[in-house]
Amino acid sequence: MTEQQHKIRIFDPHIHLCDMESGIYPHFRDRGPDSPFARTYTLADFLAEAEGAPEIVGAVHVEAFPTDPEVETRTTQRIADDCPFPLLLVGHADLLSDGFEALIERHASYPVFRGIRQVVNVHRDPAWTQAKTDLLNAPGFTDGLRHLGRHGFSFDMQLLGHQLARAAEVAAECPDTLIIVNHAALWTDRTPEGWRIYKDGLRLMAERPNVAIKISGLGMRDATWSNGSIQPIVYEVLEAFGTGRAMFASNFPVDRMWSDYPRIWRAFDELTASMSATERDALFFCNAQKFYRAPGG
Repeated sequence: MTEQQHKIRIFDPHIHLCDMESGIYPHFRDRGPDSPFARTYTLADFLAEAEGAPEIVGAVHVEAFPTDPEVETRTTQRIADDCPFPLLLVGHADLLSDGFEALIERHASYPVFRGIRQVVNVHRDPAWTQAKTDLLNAPGFTDGLRHLGRHGFSFDMQLLGHQLARAAEVAAECPDTLIIVNHAALWTDRTPEGWRIYKDGLRLMAERPNVAIKISGLGMRDATWSNGSIQPIVYEVLEAFGTGRAMFASNFPVDRMWSDYPRIWRAFDELTASMSATERDALFFCNAQKFYRAPGG
């Protein structure tokens, strides 16, 4: 089999499965019919959209801002129990809350649980700000990260490009906690200076051996994206992190607003066509299996 004929498989480390009837996602009901979460998004919906894409050998459901994080974990466990491939969970918890450690203990009682995400996006433009406080500079934030590492759990960090330098300092303070950057660090400032800050920040984060990164969600900042327009981001991430600490992901159903599922993977396939089979396997499924500790990974 030649490199060009090498069969790609996908372990998708960033999807969102939302049961709107659970009552834990009320914030999505007000977003209108064009929202990716205008209705329940099931595993069957995801698999139907994946028709025509390479074989899926695993996936990670990433929290969708539930009002009751434990209900989301319990629901994901129920789905995972009947899933034809390993389905894992990055749940939700507030690192600064009084009940953080107790919630992590409850999460940990479910085999599907691998870690948490708490969005830390802070930007001068409110449109890109999701965190209610500057978590990266909040007292107690690194304590929560260290607690996760001590118990073998990871932290998915969704942040913006200009926050990478500070995030690298935080990662250095928590060397035993695996930090997984979401969505290629969301390059939002599309000016030359913003690009420089983004590139420099990627390299500062990559200096920390406990940091990995997902290349995903590119449509959120580039609604009319093409292979050519996302290529600089993909290649900058790979240059900084190498193929050993990066992974491709879909961010579905969110990125359905700008693309269908097979197109995303076709783009990643085409952009890495010159790489070896081993490098491509790492990016498409091996790294996700490793970092999220999939059974058999």
